[in-house]
Amino acid sequence: MKCVRRKQAMIPGIRRVLAWLMLGLCLIGVQSRAETTEEALDVSRDALVYKDGDRVYGKLVQQVGNVIVFRSDRFGELRVFATDAVVIRATTIAKTTDQSAAKPVVAQGIHPKPAAAAAAAEPEEAHAPETPEDRAEKEKLSLWNLFSPAVMTARVREFFGPWHGRVAVSNDIVTDTSDRRSLAVDTRIARKFKKDAIELTGRYDYNNTNEVTTSDTLKGAGSWRHDFDRRKFGQYRPTVEWNRASTKNGVRAEYVLLQQEIGFGFNVIIKPTRKLRLGVSQNLFDTWTYSDRRDDTGHGSRGVESFFDELELTLPWRMTLTQRGVWYPVEHETDGFENRVELNKKLSETLSLALRHEFRRNNPDGSSQDYTKLRLLLGFDF
Repeated sequence: MKCVRRKQAMIPGIRRVLAWLMLGLCLIGVQSRAETTEEALDVSRDALVYKDGDRVYGKLVQQVGNVIVFRSDRFGELRVFATDAVVIRATTIAKTTDQSAAKPVVAQGIHPKPAAAAAAAEPEEAHAPETPEDRAEKEKLSLWNLFSPAVMTARVREFFGPWHGRVAVSNDIVTDTSDRRSLAVDTRIARKFKKDAIELTGRYDYNNTNEVTTSDTLKGAGSWRHDFDRRKFGQYRPTVEWNRASTKNGVRAEYVLLQQEIGFGFNVIIKPTRKLRLGVSQNLFDTWTYSDRRDDTGHGSRGVESFFDELELTLPWRMTLTQRGVWYPVEHETDGFENRVELNKKLSETLSLALRHEFRRNNPDGSSQDYTKLRLLLGFDF
């Protein structure tokens, strides 16, 4: 009897718990339905709609080429390809909403409110003037946009137009048995036409060991390649190098080197992910040397032939490998060699990471400094 009474006493409590649970579920459903309806009918913000139907509301910052820069209210700045999503502007949403509102649907005795009643029902906060705090917050967001990498990239791309490039920096400071500092700044800008390709590069290298400058080099180069047909091409590559920390036999020997290369070659491999070019060039070296010794100061010029190869590989995980090697066969002298290999990894549409190895031996001009360099560079792409 006690068990039966205890069960009968528990039944009303269970019923009350179930009733409260059902009421809570109903309230959650009503709230989510209201949020969904409010979001679907939002006409004050742009909408970024993905292929799978997901949409994000916010503000379209800019669209440059095939890249959309979108500031989401919830996720911040987003960068997507135009092939993966589409932006519906707020004006388009407003027009669609107005057309839908022009045909009201009356169902189950629910009638639309008159315009006057709807206006009266709007909250007063919607017409409240903008406060100084709101303006300050908007100014903060605008300043953040100015220094945001994604927005900066979009604006730089808009400025340069069809030109694309990268600014990369490498820096290290080491203190152990000696104090060493190094800095490298590398810039590149390029553009491709139907039968021509133009590239301009600039570089600054600085090295210091125990307060003694061992390298202080400023270098600029250009490249113009013209395709005569699918297989044959010609190119012109001018290079200027100014080394202010070069030494010769322990004595300062600052020099300025101007190298002009005119070559002809063949496209051996032409694939979307693999390219190989081989060719031969005629080089003209002009060197101006400034030394503490009068005998080492002056101008020298000579012409040398060379053979070159250029390799471009597209690897998985958004990685690329580029290589260019040059061989200078000099009669009755030691042959000269120059090679550069770079592995580049795209971290995002804005940032990239590059590992570069390069060396130079016995340059035919007779004054250039030999070197071997291995660097890790962080790049800003545009």
